[in-house]
Amino acid sequence: MRIFPAIDLYDKKAVRLYKGDYTQMTVYSENPIEVARDFESKGAKFIHMVDLEGAKNGTTPNLEIVKDIATNTSLFVEIGGGIRSMDVVKKYLDNGVGRVILGTSAVTDEAFLKEAVNTYGEKIAVGADVKDGCIAIKGWVEKSQYSLDEFLSKMEKIGVKTIICTDISKDGAMKGTNLELYKSLNEKYRLNIIASGGVSTIGDISALKSMDMYGAIIGKAYYTGAIDLKEAIEVAK
Repeated sequence: MRIFPAIDLYDKKAVRLYKGDYTQMTVYSENPIEVARDFESKGAKFIHMVDLEGAKNGTTPNLEIVKDIATNTSLFVEIGGGIRSMDVVKKYLDNGVGRVILGTSAVTDEAFLKEAVNTYGEKIAVGADVKDGCIAIKGWVEKSQYSLDEFLSKMEKIGVKTIICTDISKDGAMKGTNLELYKSLNEKYRLNIIASGGVSTIGDISALKSMDMYGAIIGKAYYTGAIDLKEAIEVAK
């Protein structure tokens, strides 16, 4: 199982939100490249990044930081946050990013999603953010018309290979992840599913690994010291 330590970017800083709430933001580092290098020093091969400003306005205000991490570390970079056009997809991929994650746009703009997948294949992932069994969009503030199952079935048909599935109720709460959800999804779909939201103990990592999950994202638990990243990577092997 792949471990994706996470950096959320806002104003060129590494931050975390509580359940996606911009008013509940904690700044963990003024220097995201240092955080990425720490991931690397602990054995990480992958990094999950979200541009929280981009998520709001569809731009790439933190592109230079993303490029710096992609070109000056050995980490495989995946990034999401407001990616709504082929120009932005191309910009990230041209600057060393390994995979871009489409969120709201994958739900609301099927033509764009299909074009991106047809053009870039496995370099396109989709974020499935779950709230009360439905896919949430626009920074988690709106519910879409799709249930999680409807949405994943559709993604599979379109040819999406990788899904970052976040249980919003668990995100940043440090109360464990939704193991039942991930187990059922992993058994039901031929998708590479990355578990996100509430991964807060080595026990969570071990349980996800035993289900043969493709990957798991570690966010707040790294920053608070609740999970030792080096140990998590060893357990996931």
